[in-house]
Amino acid sequence: MSAIESCRTAALGGHVARCEDCAHTTIAYNSCRNRHCPKCQGAAAKEWLAAREAELLPVPYYHVVFTLPGPIAEIAYQNKAVIYDLLFKVSAETMLTIAADPKHLGARIGITSVLHTWGSAMTHHPHVHMIVPGGGISPDGERWVSCRSGFFLPVRVLSRLFRRLFLEKLVATHQAGRLSFFGEHAHLADAQSFAAYLAPLHKVEWVVYAKRPFGGPQAVLAYLSRYTHRVAIANSRLIAVDKQGVTFRWKDYRTGGRDRYKRMTLATGEFIRRFLIHVLPHGFHRHYGLFASGTRVDNIARARRLLDASMAQSRTADTTSSGEPKPLSHPCPCCGGRMVIIEVFERGATPRHRPTAPPIAIRVDTS
Repeated sequence: MSAIESCRTAALGGHVARCEDCAHTTIAYNSCRNRHCPKCQGAAAKEWLAAREAELLPVPYYHVVFTLPGPIAEIAYQNKAVIYDLLFKVSAETMLTIAADPKHLGARIGITSVLHTWGSAMTHHPHVHMIVPGGGISPDGERWVSCRSGFFLPVRVLSRLFRRLFLEKLVATHQAGRLSFFGEHAHLADAQSFAAYLAPLHKVEWVVYAKRPFGGPQAVLAYLSRYTHRVAIANSRLIAVDKQGVTFRWKDYRTGGRDRYKRMTLATGEFIRRFLIHVLPHGFHRHYGLFASGTRVDNIARARRLLDASMAQSRTADTTSSGEPKPLSHPCPCCGGRMVIIEVFERGATPRHRPTAPPIAIRVDTS
């Protein structure tokens, strides 16, 4: 919270920029760069999105979601690092196992996973979003294996393997003493109590979603990029903050049409509590299979060769000589000219230059 409170204030320092054409001057304070800050990491999110878009293959993509059932989510609330890590690894293992099975696809696939722990109303709802190409490389590495048109992998098979693997690994984690329990769940530290708690979960269906996105893979990546470097809620959803609390927009997925978009007002303390339950441990977006970090570049190149896809991608970078002032990526808000940094000031310091005063609106009486 201290990072968010200090974000883009004099406490973190900043820089002064001036337009080369009209001398319009602005002061920009540094961001906290905390991945949980709703104001920060916009540039990092854009870089992530650009990198993922550059890796897209010329095939249909599928949006897959693995969701933890409520009783497991309650355990995750007190064991974030352990349970979220299991969610990542087990969901990826499930996908890779079923895809490699010759009865289904018989290929090695690539997965990009992003963890979300929230619903639209900022309640605790842990789930993993995946963006997955509709096919993979054959075991011998010699051909691309495409999935059936409009169908990737059977959801029920994914759901049941996910359930079995997760519960097995969860019990093993409990036996290893890696789980902690507090409050009303303190009794789950006992092995028999824990087994009884999990017993009903062996019989219910675990929710797995797998569909080809209407907007294509770019739409899913754009959605995920909004939360790869921030959590829970963006400033754009905030409507009002006053003595009554915080009012924000949320989406009720149980309702259709325009009625699903609603407003909610929470007391300030409750709003902060809901936000803080989504503070995440490190590593909340990962890559698996063909997209695993160590082999991703080679595997994507091989997939493109197998798909006869063009690998000619050029990138240009803007460079400036060391003697010139550093230009900023955004233009002058006054005339559209190039903004350059003329001063950098440290944390808690006051800049020597002052910003250009906003224009004064003059009202003309036409009566």
